[in-house]
Amino acid sequence: MFHTVLIANRGEIAVRVIRTLRRMGIRSVAVYSDADADARHVREADTAVRLGPASVAESYLSIPKVLEAAAATGAQAIHPGYGFLSENAGFAAACEAAGVVFIGPPARAIEVMGDKISAKNTVTAFEVPVVPGIAQPGLSDDELVAAADEVGYPVLIKPSAGGGGKGMHLVQEPAALRAALATARREAASAFGDDTLFLERFVLRPRHIEVQVLADTQGNVVHLGERECSLQRRHQKVIEEAPSPLLDAATRDRIGKAACNTARSVDYVGAGTVEFIVSADRPDEFFFMEMNTRLQVEHPVTEAITGLDLVEWQLRVAAGEKLSFTQDDITFTGHAVEARVYAEDPARGFLPTGGRVLAVHEPTRPGVRVDSSLQDGTVVGSDYDPMLSKVIAHGSDRAQALARLDAALAGTAVFGVQTNVEFLRFLLADARVVAGDLDTELLDARSGDFTPVPAPDDVLAAAGLYRQWELAQLARIDVWAAPSGWRIGAPAPVRTEMHTPLRTETVSVWGLPDAAQVQIGDGEIQSASAYVEGDQLVATVAGRQRRYLFAENDGQLWICDERGSWHVREAEVVRVHRGGGARSAEIASPMPGTVIAVAAESESTVAEGDPVVVVEAMKMEHTLTAPISGRVQVLVAVGDQVKVDQVLARLIPEEETEEAK
Repeated sequence: MFHTVLIANRGEIAVRVIRTLRRMGIRSVAVYSDADADARHVREADTAVRLGPASVAESYLSIPKVLEAAAATGAQAIHPGYGFLSENAGFAAACEAAGVVFIGPPARAIEVMGDKISAKNTVTAFEVPVVPGIAQPGLSDDELVAAADEVGYPVLIKPSAGGGGKGMHLVQEPAALRAALATARREAASAFGDDTLFLERFVLRPRHIEVQVLADTQGNVVHLGERECSLQRRHQKVIEEAPSPLLDAATRDRIGKAACNTARSVDYVGAGTVEFIVSADRPDEFFFMEMNTRLQVEHPVTEAITGLDLVEWQLRVAAGEKLSFTQDDITFTGHAVEARVYAEDPARGFLPTGGRVLAVHEPTRPGVRVDSSLQDGTVVGSDYDPMLSKVIAHGSDRAQALARLDAALAGTAVFGVQTNVEFLRFLLADARVVAGDLDTELLDARSGDFTPVPAPDDVLAAAGLYRQWELAQLARIDVWAAPSGWRIGAPAPVRTEMHTPLRTETVSVWGLPDAAQVQIGDGEIQSASAYVEGDQLVATVAGRQRRYLFAENDGQLWICDERGSWHVREAEVVRVHRGGGARSAEIASPMPGTVIAVAAESESTVAEGDPVVVVEAMKMEHTLTAPISGRVQVLVAVGDQVKVDQVLARLIPEEETEEAK
C-alpha cells in the first residue's frame, strides 16, 4: 500500500478522501490555489502545496504543477477526485510517465469513454443496449438532418466531447433541427474545443439511472447496484438515491451485468459509473448513455447500502490488490438518499451566491452523514463550483431515508451565504418524489412553484430583541446606552426597520431584553424576553419560547430553526415621519460580483424601471433598475467588488423628497 497520496482536488471531495487516507494510516498531501489557502482540505491534510493563483488553469488544472507537488512531497500516487483532471487521459498518461500511480483507470479507458461516439460503438460490441440514433465522427448538419427521420422525433442533439448538459438540445420537430444544430455546434466548440455532434432518440419520461462498478487489475469486475439520479436541474444532479425505486430485481440484475460488460469493453480498472437512460413507462428497457471514468459525487449512497468504502477500494486496486469479494458476496441494506447543498438562490433563478461563512451548522443524527468543505470563515467565491456539501441519509427503507434527510436538512445552516437548503426540502416534500414517480424533467417543472417562506413574526421579533440584547451589553460600559426607553412621561420604543428577502417590517421594542414588549409593524404589542446562550438565541414572545441558531455581523443577522433560515438585515433606526408615505427603497446586488457601470448620478432623479447599476458576475451582466421613482443615492463606484445582498443604491421616494423641502 502507498505511504503518501496527493489529492489533486479541493472542496468536499478532498476532505472526504483525506478521511479515508487518515483511517488507513496513509500520509495525505493537499494542493491549493491562493483562493483556497485557508480551506478546510488544506487544514486537514498532513501537508499542503501551493499550486498558484485562483484561476484553475494556473492551479488545479496545471498538470506540471500537480506533478511537481507530488515529486516534492514524495507522493507515490495521485487521487484526482472528480472534476478538474479526473477524466483527463493526458494527465493519467503524464502520471505514468512520471512514475506516479494515477488512482483511476488506464488512459485508454478514459479516452474511449470520454468520446461519446466511440463509447457507444465500443459498448455495442459487448451487447450493451444503446439509444437508437446516429453516432459517427465528422457528421455534417446535412447528414444529421437526413438521419433524424429514421432515428425518430423527438431527437436529442448531443456533443461527442464533454458533459454537464452543455451543447445538448431537445428537438421536437424537423423544422427546428437546423437552428438547434448550429447552436449546439457553437456551444460544444466553446465549451470543449470540439463541435462534433450526434443524435439520439429522446426517451419519453426519461429516468437517469447509473450503476457503480469496481474492477481490479486481475480482470475481476463487479457492480455495486444502481443509483437513481433523475432529480436534476439542467442536466446537473441535485438529489440522488440508492437503490432506484423503479427497478425490480430482474432488471437490476440485467442492468448490473450490462454495466460490468461496459467496464470490460475498455479493460477498466478502479471505480467507475455507467449511466443509463430508462423510460418511466417501460422500466424493463434501458439504454447506455455514457461512462464516467471516476468517482461520482453521489458515491456515498452506494457506500451506505453496501457498507464498502469506495475510496479505500480505489486505493487498494491502484496498489495492485485483488478484489476480496465476488458479485455474490455483495448485499444491499436499506435505502440511502443524498442532497447536494449549493451556494445559490433558488428564488432568483438559482443564481450562484457567495460570501464569508459566519457560522456553519451541520447535522449529527443517526443514519446521517455529511461530506463537507465548510468551516467558519470559509470564503465562497465565484472561482469554483458552487457545491458546498452533501447531506446523506440512510434508513431501513425509502420512507425512513427521506424523513431522515429532511430532518437533517432542517438542521443544516450556512450563515453568511444563501444556499438551496429550503428548495431541497420543498422538493423532498413533493408528492411525486415521495411516491418515487420520478423523471429528469420533474425538478425543472416544479422549480417555478417554489417560493421561500417569508420570515414569520416571531423571527422578526427575535431579531428586534437580539438588537435590544446587544444594546444592553453596551450599557454595561455606558449606562446612557441602556435601551430602557426611559422618558419623562411614557417609555419610548426602539424602532428598527428589518429587511428580509420577502418581507420588511418595523420592529418596535420597549424595555430591556429580559422583560420587554415587542410589536411587528402595526400589530399587537406583546410581552417578550430574550437572551443568548452560546450559539443560540432564546426568545419568548407572548408566552411561547423558541430557540434559534444565529450569527451576527455588521448589522446583519442570520437566524434559523427547524422551519427554515432567514437573513435579517437591519436597515436603520426608523425616523418619525409626519405622513404615511413610503420610506426609502434599496437596490441590492443579487450575487457577488463587480460593478462595471453606474447608469445614474448620485442625488439625481430617476423613474421607476430606469437602470441604476450594472453588476457582472460569472461572466453575466445584471442591470439593476430603480424599484420606485425618486432621488437616487448611489453607494458604489465602477470597479467595486460587491457581496450578495449588498446595498448598491438607495431611492428616496418623491413624497419624502417633497416633505423635506
